[in-house]
Amino acid sequence: MDWAIIEASHVTAQREIVLSAGVGAANTFARLADKILIELNAHHPGDLMGFQDLYEPADPPFRREIPVYAPTDRIGASFIKVPPEKIAGVVLTDLPDESGGFQAPDEVTNRISENVAGFLANEIKIGRLPASFLPLQSGVGHIANAVIGALGTNPGIPPFMMYTAVLQDSVVDLLQSGKCAFASSCSLTLSPDRLKEFYANLEYFRSRVVLRPQEISNSLEIVRRLGLITIHTGIEVDLFGNVNSTHVMGRDLMNGIRGSGDFTRNAHVSIYTCPSIAKLGSISTIVPFVTHLDHSEHSVQVVVTEQGVADLRGKFPHDRAELMIEQCVHPDYREALRGYLAASSRGHVQQTLHNVFGMHLSFLEKGDMHKVEWQV
Repeated sequence: MDWAIIEASHVTAQREIVLSAGVGAANTFARLADKILIELNAHHPGDLMGFQDLYEPADPPFRREIPVYAPTDRIGASFIKVPPEKIAGVVLTDLPDESGGFQAPDEVTNRISENVAGFLANEIKIGRLPASFLPLQSGVGHIANAVIGALGTNPGIPPFMMYTAVLQDSVVDLLQSGKCAFASSCSLTLSPDRLKEFYANLEYFRSRVVLRPQEISNSLEIVRRLGLITIHTGIEVDLFGNVNSTHVMGRDLMNGIRGSGDFTRNAHVSIYTCPSIAKLGSISTIVPFVTHLDHSEHSVQVVVTEQGVADLRGKFPHDRAELMIEQCVHPDYREALRGYLAASSRGHVQQTLHNVFGMHLSFLEKGDMHKVEWQV
């Protein structure tokens, strides 16, 4: 790497670089680059030292286990230190992060949130989750923000910790109320007002928040060791539990997959949420087979919509499909999907032979999902 541009909140007299609201892979970039330009952004307070925990594993074959055994563990430095000759210059800026706000929860997101919280509270009640609970991880977005907020109001869920890659607005509220005891992340993805509030109470949050490099926050080893409960949002989910979280209709990229696969595949419990319908009800988000696959049925354990919860763990493919229809599909689309399932299975399970093309052609030709007749 020839150059690295590092955003900093402060540079000490000893040329120690204190990062701002995100870490990413800044410490690795700084080590590998021949020259470093530092963007010293005055929008972030200069006393952020202590929030970062910068640790970089050795390269194979010398790599050892990452010694994080609880979200609160600190294993690295609070700053980046590089040879002074590598610093080519410092550019002064005063620029806010390019992050918007979050939509207020509506009836659908509230019901999704209540369903997730109710499911997890019941898992504790029946003994499938420890009474002390497990650390939570959440994706980014309006639904994810609402779900995490709802977990803080459910009396069946004890105070918990988070080990995740992004911290959103609702986590700040939970940290202030004590419902979230500690949060480990890679960055602060807060709305402008909430970031200002965070910075105004730095000393309160300093002992409750740590920011790590992405290869540590997303480490498969740590995710598996801590036994994370992961909660992500899908664009569409099929009857067997496969999830499309990036592409609209399989073509148009809506967002990147980011680290969701790292967390999903190694979670103790992996949950995906989505509304049951989209485009004012003209589209079902629960489909026979996803138009683009990001997370397979082998990794996705629980699917939640505003209609209900489908716990897919330990179930045969046909049973998964029936449960998805009954628990997660909008009532307007249940009969059509039951028809698909009956036509494609012919009395036995055909998990890989789907009548997907017939489904799309029927939709296009008839324009009415309620009148689709399935043929194999």
